[in-house]
Amino acid sequence: MSTENALLTILVDRINNDTLVLPTLPEVAIKVRQAADNPDVNLMQMSDVIGQDPALSARMIKVANSAIMGRAVKVSNLQQAVTRIGLRQIKNIATAMAMEQLFVSNNELIKGYMSKAWQKTLNVAGHSITLMAFYLQNNKRTSLNSDAITLASLVYNIGVLPILTEAERHPEVFANPSFLAHAIQKLSGKIGGSIMGAWEFPPEFVNVARHWADPTYRPEEIGYVDFIRIGAILEGTLQVSDKSAALQTYIDKGVIPSMQLFSSDEYNDMLENLKDTFS
Repeated sequence: MSTENALLTILVDRINNDTLVLPTLPEVAIKVRQAADNPDVNLMQMSDVIGQDPALSARMIKVANSAIMGRAVKVSNLQQAVTRIGLRQIKNIATAMAMEQLFVSNNELIKGYMSKAWQKTLNVAGHSITLMAFYLQNNKRTSLNSDAITLASLVYNIGVLPILTEAERHPEVFANPSFLAHAIQKLSGKIGGSIMGAWEFPPEFVNVARHWADPTYRPEEIGYVDFIRIGAILEGTLQVSDKSAALQTYIDKGVIPSMQLFSSDEYNDMLENLKDTFS
């Protein structure tokens, strides 16, 4: 059996036997989510929890001043940032901001793959969040919201992590990098859904991670997966034979108004602001 097939067999067996080691949420994300679920928590207490992680604190201030929040007056400290963002949104946004901590490795080859995977995730997230902002302008009564798409778009490809971690134990597999791409394409959706389930995330996040690249998954109602798929198509992360035809599907569905949206100054200005926020 080839090394590639052996590794693929290992991954499939561990998935089927429920023995694949899944990544855990960063500690600060766990603390934030626990605090947000406490009905008695206040904004000051939440600021104290986030303030334990300087990097996350800086990110939250950046988010509070970003196009996501749409405010002209800038905040300058964490408490102001948490107040602006609000307890309802802070849970998902803080979790999303902590995701980058998972895409690290001491192995230089794996580090390169993870860095590329995270950058692709950020690019797709930028489009997804921007698209949601435009959608919400014209669909006030939808149950979809910007804080959920922020988290969904930064965890949608989480299934690549166990694959890269397992491959790190078999460095000879890198003699054929195309195999890793094949393994990711074949298995990352199922693994991603398992991770979201293990983290006890709501079903919409499980569905995004499990089905975003599955062409047979076509829900009739507009959902978060639609915005992520559009972003993935625009970035080339989701391979399609005809990009225009693929995007037309979402115009027909009512997710986007027209192809002209992507060339508008308003869209691209917001997109660049978001990319700067995540950088």
